[in-house]
Amino acid sequence: MSPIGPLLLATLLFCVGVYGIIARRNAVLVLMSVELMLNAVNINLVAFQNLLWPETAFVSGQLFALFIIAVAAAEVGVGLAILFNLFRNRASVNVDDVDLMRW
Repeated sequence: MSPIGPLLLATLLFCVGVYGIIARRNAVLVLMSVELMLNAVNINLVAFQNLLWPETAFVSGQLFALFIIAVAAAEVGVGLAILFNLFRNRASVNVDDVDLMRW
C-alpha cells in the first residue's frame, strides 16, 4: 500500500487546522481546529505504522492514536468548561476577550 494518500489527507487536515487557529476569533472554532490537527497526527501515526510494519502484529501506531484521542477528549472537556465560564461572564467567546477572565 502506498502511503501517499493518507499522508496527503493528513497534510490537508493539518493545514486546515493551522489556518483555523490563525484566522479564527471564535474560541469554539479554534478548539475544532486543534481537533483537526490532532486527527491529522493520528492518521500519520497509523499510516507510518502500516508502512514500517505491514505484516506484523505491531499496533504501536494505533495505541498512540488511542492515547491521543483520550488526551483530546480531556482537552475538549477543559476547553469547553473555560469557554462556558467566559461566555457566562462576558457574553462572547471571542479569543480576544480571554485575557479579561482574570479580572
